[in-house]
Amino acid sequence: MHKVDVVVVGAGPAGLSFARSLADTGLSLALVEQQPQTALADPGFDGREIALTHASRQIMQGIGLWQRLPPAEISSLRSARVMNGSSPFALGFAAERENVAELGWLVPNHLIRRAAWEAVQGQANLELLDGSSVTAIEPGAAASVVTLADGRRLQARLVVAADSRFSATRRMMGIGAQMRDFGKSMLVCRMQCEQPHKHEAWEWFGYGRTLAMLPLPGGQASAVITLPPQQAQALAGLDEVAFRHKVTAMFEARLGQMQPASSRHVYPLVGVYAHRFVGSRYALIGDAAVGMHPVTAHGFNFGLQSQQRLAGLLRTAAGKGGDIGADALLASYQRGHRLATRPLYEATNAIATLYNDERRPVRLLRDAALRIAQGVAPFRKVIAGHLTQASA
Repeated sequence: MHKVDVVVVGAGPAGLSFARSLADTGLSLALVEQQPQTALADPGFDGREIALTHASRQIMQGIGLWQRLPPAEISSLRSARVMNGSSPFALGFAAERENVAELGWLVPNHLIRRAAWEAVQGQANLELLDGSSVTAIEPGAAASVVTLADGRRLQARLVVAADSRFSATRRMMGIGAQMRDFGKSMLVCRMQCEQPHKHEAWEWFGYGRTLAMLPLPGGQASAVITLPPQQAQALAGLDEVAFRHKVTAMFEARLGQMQPASSRHVYPLVGVYAHRFVGSRYALIGDAAVGMHPVTAHGFNFGLQSQQRLAGLLRTAAGKGGDIGADALLASYQRGHRLATRPLYEATNAIATLYNDERRPVRLLRDAALRIAQGVAPFRKVIAGHLTQASA
């Protein structure tokens, strides 16, 4: 049986970032991933643009990811508007108003994945077990035994799951999750815009659909269109001319004509919050712990924070020769991450519910909520603070 200090399940950005955060601790790690190394090293474009806060940038710089991103692919977010239906009113945020140069940054998801992979190359005490999956976890008093699909067995003092919001190991450990299926799908596609976007993002709660526009380099924008699943698939299946006209019309030509500039991708909208973030010698990070609705753009930011929070506790314990899988350590991680994520998770779900309710009284409430948020300075400041996360 192969013995390591930590088994990390999932080599996505959260799992790889966690592994990198433990690079100089002396802890031995085994990273278990279903995909082959070739896919990890060269991830394909998936349409998703990740909004990164100031805190996330600091974390990524600290573990050597930010430096590996192509500068030309990083887009500054300088302002944002939230709109409701046909109302001319918009809740607005601007970088200068918040005393920052940028509200945040937008980076393609596949480039974050590539940077995370590159960052762990040659890392001491780290081994990748690719093309494999976990079939069983047997917790023990001093260590857990992890069985892989090919029959190999690993013994570890701690198992860390970063295996998506539909985590299989979470179920193996008997940890349930609050799952919110919004009954909608999200279509994402890069569009070339006729008019400049001025580095402003839009969140537009229409009637029957939600639109977002994320500013990208080169006069492009990411169109994010939320619709009932069948409508999303029908839109994705249009020929290029019909798709161009349809998307331009949806955005009321506010950026002029919009020309498709990438492949189209459709994702289901499902929010997840694990009932517990820890078990016996087991912890959840990334989407396995908290899978956010994208309306507040905090999914990956929470993922980065979760791995940093857990890695910091492990670093301290290892430095003192302590037990990295101790119940008290894991309970401390759970308390901290729950405090950091639960309020915004619930607020996000409430926003998504409110702004997808098409009843007339609720439509009026939607507009009133935006006006209140704009008019009450302390409340607007709280929202802006969550948006930028100016410090890690």
